[in-house]
Amino acid sequence: MANWRRPLKDAFWALDQALGGLRRPTRIQRLVARHPIGAGLSIAVPVTLFLLMLSRDEEPDDPLFAVLFGLAMGIVFGLTAASERLRQRRLKRLGIWDGS
Repeated sequence: MANWRRPLKDAFWALDQALGGLRRPTRIQRLVARHPIGAGLSIAVPVTLFLLMLSRDEEPDDPLFAVLFGLAMGIVFGLTAASERLRQRRLKRLGIWDGS
């Protein structure tokens, strides 16, 4: 049952390593990894408010688009922050980084 998970996991870590995944995280990366939900919200709310402000003078259907687009952006950034957390755990496990 778990045979399909292993190739996905290997592909994720291969992509991570190709993008420089063995480097020590910066201060911002450590902060975002500690608070992935906050990172998603800090993007979703301003994007939603900005799009709502732009759609004030236009069609009434645009508020739904603004909310959905803001939610999508928040989810993408939240998942990116969660993957950064996984990367930092891996660095600790490999002994490359001590977590400070």
